[in-house]
Amino acid sequence: MNSRRSSRTTTREPTTTNMLLGLSSYTYGWAVGVRGHEPTHPLDEHGLLDHCSDHGLKLLQIGDNLPLHTFDSSRLDRLATRAAMEGVQLELGARRLTLERVAEYATIARRVHATLIRFVIDDVDYHPAAEDVTRLLRDCSPLLDGLTLGIENHDRFPAATLREMIERADSRRIGVCLDTANSLGAGEGIDAVAATLAPLTVNLHIKDFHIERAQHLFGFVVSGRPAGGGMLKVRPLLQQLTPFRRCQSAILELWTPPEPHVQQTIAKEAAWARQSLEYLKEFFT
Repeated sequence: MNSRRSSRTTTREPTTTNMLLGLSSYTYGWAVGVRGHEPTHPLDEHGLLDHCSDHGLKLLQIGDNLPLHTFDSSRLDRLATRAAMEGVQLELGARRLTLERVAEYATIARRVHATLIRFVIDDVDYHPAAEDVTRLLRDCSPLLDGLTLGIENHDRFPAATLREMIERADSRRIGVCLDTANSLGAGEGIDAVAATLAPLTVNLHIKDFHIERAQHLFGFVVSGRPAGGGMLKVRPLLQQLTPFRRCQSAILELWTPPEPHVQQTIAKEAAWARQSLEYLKEFFT
């Protein structure tokens, strides 16, 4: 009897983390609006806060699909006031890594009482070289007093290059926003990417996915899945990040495949969000 009790104790894996689980404007990307597929009534920041309330969550990351630098001061103040009243911590998301854009978002972050800014380096017409990114990060560091800048792994830079750029910037205020699916576009899977970037990760994007061979057999198709319904192994990933004690938040994002009509897609997206959170909450309680 004693040996069986001992065996259960030593093999049991931890199921929870100290990271805070939250939603994003990219959890509900179709509802917020995709160019060419705009809904009649796009989801705004207050609709996102409603979703946080409905799901009992206290963290919201507003990404570049709802760009806060286009908000006037009164709109930002209303967002900050409501989030504070409801006890929701805000995080910001932006793209186009320039000194001016980081300064702009640092100002917005302080206005809405956010402490983390996630940045995608590139934009449609903007693709700086690795050495230019390192220089930009060094120049940005003095702007980040009290803030954390998380650079997202995206399609262009391999994980090792991203790590080198951030380490050469030499600032504890700059780290990685680790997205679990984006690096597939650079030919890298999440296991290898996390092994490289875990020590620098300050924010996690949980985005589940599935890969299957195309019907004609020439190539593969990558598509989104609700969290827990695809290939992403959440527990080992969280266990990989925990020892470094830098990642404080995990944000659900979805790649929801579209339906024939945008309202059907929005309904599917909302259902996927509910299903994903039911699965994820066991890791974050």
